[in-house]
Amino acid sequence: MKEPTPVQRPAARVPGWVKALGAVVLVLVVLFAGIRLSLIPGLKDLFGTETRDRSGPALLESIQDISRYDAASGNFQVVVDLDKDAKFLPDAVRGSRTLYVGAGTVDAYVDLGRLDKGDVRVDEDRTSATLRLPHAQLGTPALDPDRSYAVSKQRGLLDRLGDLFSDNPNSEQAVQKLAVKHIGDAAEESGLTARAESNTTEMLEGLLRSLGFEKVRVDYGD
Repeated sequence: MKEPTPVQRPAARVPGWVKALGAVVLVLVVLFAGIRLSLIPGLKDLFGTETRDRSGPALLESIQDISRYDAASGNFQVVVDLDKDAKFLPDAVRGSRTLYVGAGTVDAYVDLGRLDKGDVRVDEDRTSATLRLPHAQLGTPALDPDRSYAVSKQRGLLDRLGDLFSDNPNSEQAVQKLAVKHIGDAAEESGLTARAESNTTEMLEGLLRSLGFEKVRVDYGD
């Protein structure tokens, strides 16, 4: 008499969400283990990164002659607080807030290239000279990357997910533009152009007096 063949039960199928959860847990365990191992002396470089500069050579696009005299330079610092909110959504879901310290410089200059023949008058004895110069102007604010930094960044869940698929995650372009704008506004109210005109006058008086002129007068106007 044949022995009854045991009935094989079908293997239990693991739900898909369980597999996905297990994969996420495995990734987190590997990352955590990597961080812990990197703290052990001798294994720090095991999970380290190597930076390589693969940039190509810089190409000269154009050359521009400059005839301006940079007579003054101002150093500025501004704290930018940029807050972006989404309608009908809490900040934890959609929104961002960035606190950024921007430091930069603004130059004030006098454009000597705008002088005409009638703007420089010298008497017959060459002892007196009168110059008429254009008013000083402000240059473009230059943000210093070595002294500018983000203090804090707060982003909602959707913004964080968007950073994962963005070509430029955690972009600081918006706060940098605001920092440049505020620095430029501060330069206009700082009296930097008046300082530049005073320095230019002092420079020209010293130069012309060294050439033998006894009286030097410098006026400014458009």
